[in-house]
Amino acid sequence: SVMAYDRYVAICNPLRYSIIMNKKICVRIAVGSWVTGSFTALVETVFVLQLSLCGSGVINHFTCEILAVLKLACVDTSKVQLIMLVISVLLPMPMLLICISYAFILSSILRISSLDGRSKAFSTCAAHL
Repeated sequence: SVMAYDRYVAICNPLRYSIIMNKKICVRIAVGSWVTGSFTALVETVFVLQLSLCGSGVINHFTCEILAVLKLACVDTSKVQLIMLVISVLLPMPMLLICISYAFILSSILRISSLDGRSKAFSTCAAHL
């Protein structure tokens, strides 16, 4: 969603791009993304690791994902599952922001009168799509 916002500013406000997307804003956006992703993973991991596990403790996966560990739990996991559900409901928000940003971008591109300008604008977004 951050990349979509960046492309939105670059295409819809090209003359103000360097003012809007200055170094301070870029750092804030990056830190916000890292903190949000890390916090989400930390919350899920902390709740799952507090559960009592049964069996051999062997997980037949390439990576040790949360749901695989959750299957080893001997106790009621409804609280953890509820927390994971709430977090998963929040995950589509970035996708919604991406779709909104690209709708504005598409609208701006279609208003460009020159074919060369449209081509440049589409090529700017093509890698991100």
